[in-house]
Amino acid sequence: MNIAKKYGKSYFMPPVVTYDWVKKDTIDKAPIWCSVDLRDGNQALIEPMNLEEKIQFFQMLVDIGFKEIEVGFPAASDTEYSFMRALIERNMIPDDVTVQVLTQAREHIIKRTFEAVKGAPHAVVHLYNSTSVAQREQVFRKSREEVKQLAVDGAKLLKQLADETDGNFTFEYSPESFPGTEVDYALQVCNAVLDVWQPTEDNKAIINIPTTVQIAMPHVFACQIEYFHKNLKYRNAVTLSVHPHNDRGCGVSDAELGVLAGADRVEGTLFGNGERTGNVDIITLAMNMVCHGVDPHLDFSHLAKIRENYERLTGMRVYERAPYAGDLVFTAFSGSHQDAISKGMTWWNEGRSNGKWDVPYLPIDPEDIGREYESDVIRINSQSGKGGIAYILKHNFGIALPDKMKEEVGYLMKGVSDRKHSELAPADIYRIFEDSYVDQREIFDIPECHFRQTTDGITAEVTIEQNKERRVIETSGNGRLDAVSNAIKLYFGISYELSVYEENAISRGSSSKAAAYVGIMKDGKMYWGVGIDEDIIKSSIAALVSAGNKLTQSENIREGREERIVDIMNYLKNHYKDVTLDELADNFNLSKPYLSKYIKENAGITFQEAVKQARMKKARAMLKESNKTVESIAASVGYENVEHFNRLFKKSYGMTPVQFRRESR
Repeated sequence: MNIAKKYGKSYFMPPVVTYDWVKKDTIDKAPIWCSVDLRDGNQALIEPMNLEEKIQFFQMLVDIGFKEIEVGFPAASDTEYSFMRALIERNMIPDDVTVQVLTQAREHIIKRTFEAVKGAPHAVVHLYNSTSVAQREQVFRKSREEVKQLAVDGAKLLKQLADETDGNFTFEYSPESFPGTEVDYALQVCNAVLDVWQPTEDNKAIINIPTTVQIAMPHVFACQIEYFHKNLKYRNAVTLSVHPHNDRGCGVSDAELGVLAGADRVEGTLFGNGERTGNVDIITLAMNMVCHGVDPHLDFSHLAKIRENYERLTGMRVYERAPYAGDLVFTAFSGSHQDAISKGMTWWNEGRSNGKWDVPYLPIDPEDIGREYESDVIRINSQSGKGGIAYILKHNFGIALPDKMKEEVGYLMKGVSDRKHSELAPADIYRIFEDSYVDQREIFDIPECHFRQTTDGITAEVTIEQNKERRVIETSGNGRLDAVSNAIKLYFGISYELSVYEENAISRGSSSKAAAYVGIMKDGKMYWGVGIDEDIIKSSIAALVSAGNKLTQSENIREGREERIVDIMNYLKNHYKDVTLDELADNFNLSKPYLSKYIKENAGITFQEAVKQARMKKARAMLKESNKTVESIAASVGYENVEHFNRLFKKSYGMTPVQFRRESR
């Protein structure tokens, strides 16, 4: 069965259609806002609010900045009536706030309404009757003229009772069920009501156009409003208002296009509460204006608190994806989104956006409505990327990961989340990070270092602790960290490149600390370590120790070398230029055959290879850190023939000295 055959268009286009509103690309000023939460919103609740709850809600609306608040239908129930009286008798209505009450165009209801608003400092009395074809034919069984007369009679009674009642009153009229009403007829009814009230610029009336049940596309509503805007009598003395509902999911569009088309005022609710699919959401409307740089004159800077109070007082729940207010609307799980947000936030924080918010995927700054970056924006699960995880570590804990480290840390966190099938909280992320990179001491530790400056660089006395035993190794390097690194290499007989070193200051709690990040490369694989200490030297050494432990674990190196081989290799490192096997044997009181065999068995290379290795390492350092010519470097490491040096260097590292210098800088 084709159910679509059952339905058709039941709205009416204006007799004259204009599209002047299309020429406007944005709303340039805030409309007059009227909250109808306490009437339209309240009547849609499963359990309507009691008196004290309504009073609390009213105060919240006042605090937000609403100057017009529809407080109820006083003739409908004792609670509604009592609420209106309580506001007046307790002097709860601020001088700059107008309360609004709704009444049908029926004599006894209008009279009861004026009893309720007696003594109000300023009240809008909102009169309505239904005007649609369906209502006229099916419900009232009245003609167009008879329905119009109901509105006129109601308008006359409002004017009469206002004159007889203590208070300050403004009149409002709504042709209820407007979407199913002929537009020219609805205009006739509204103009007939205005003829009764005779509004002036000093005493304006309100004509309110509701999408009681939304049945047309938003542009149709805009054309209808523009027709009213251009053809209403007393236009300069009339506030043209719209009251969109959301049956087609177009409440916001109806309101925004309606304002473009000439509406001066919008009636709606917080979070879109109301009959059926609800009223238009004023929060969305207001924040949409903020995104265009327009002040809505409503304060949603503490939106989370507003939401909390709303949910408590109404028993309703705000959907996680509700614009601006939902739990997840600023949240990025996707790796590419997280990376873009992270880079955008850096751009913004560096002041490179000329003061205009333009962070990718965030239409507004979450902080402007009381949201927190740490918990609301970037959240981590198995779909997250390196950028988001790096952002959490930086903004929550001050850990500024090197770019080359981000990918490894990202995969680590994603893997944990995937195995756990759950989101990782910031505290979880830091704990995993700390366990993986900061506290690596399974194989060895360096509890103590002493440094001294020499003509050739830095000499270090490095204490390496392993299996509760300590050994002091004296070695040198072009800096403190390089010297310590050389001690580790000598102790374990390993070779690696100190590839990455970065540091940053962090503050956690009452103390300021430094974080150091070290990456060491062996056979194309990077091993990362992190150190955190108040002293940058200590944090750097701690980072190197963590990285070294990860390397030795990976290589299954559980023990350091014998002290003698460490001393021998250290001697070669320091006397690489012209050392001979005879000299070395004499220095260590060993025979040449025994020494040669000892080096081969304990270092895995021959004496000649060990000398060459020491020379090449020194040459690499000089190529990277000095501007000396290749010829002078070759000579300084013991090679008078530069061509021979070039061949040996290329054989060792797969590139010429010149190529290495170019790529290392």
